[in-house]
Amino acid sequence: MNDEELRAKAVRRVEAKRGFYSHLGVYVAVNLLLVGIWATTGAGYFWPIWPMLGWGVAIVIQAWATFARPSVTESAIQREIDRLRKQ
Repeated sequence: MNDEELRAKAVRRVEAKRGFYSHLGVYVAVNLLLVGIWATTGAGYFWPIWPMLGWGVAIVIQAWATFARPSVTESAIQREIDRLRKQ
């Protein structure tokens, strides 16, 4: 991998991390707002759990894609090319 490709990959990773943290901040802020609404309107059934769980699943998926997903390797690309040639 040359310096240009390395830089492009680094830029994509930094942008992905920045996007994740931005999304996480919005998630926390909105859910705090929902809990505040719940608390000021009687604090009965804890309905904010539903948007927290639904949106939380998306946050977990984005975290995995940003931090834990294995990167694409040249050998994986070559295997896919070979597989496609056989079709």
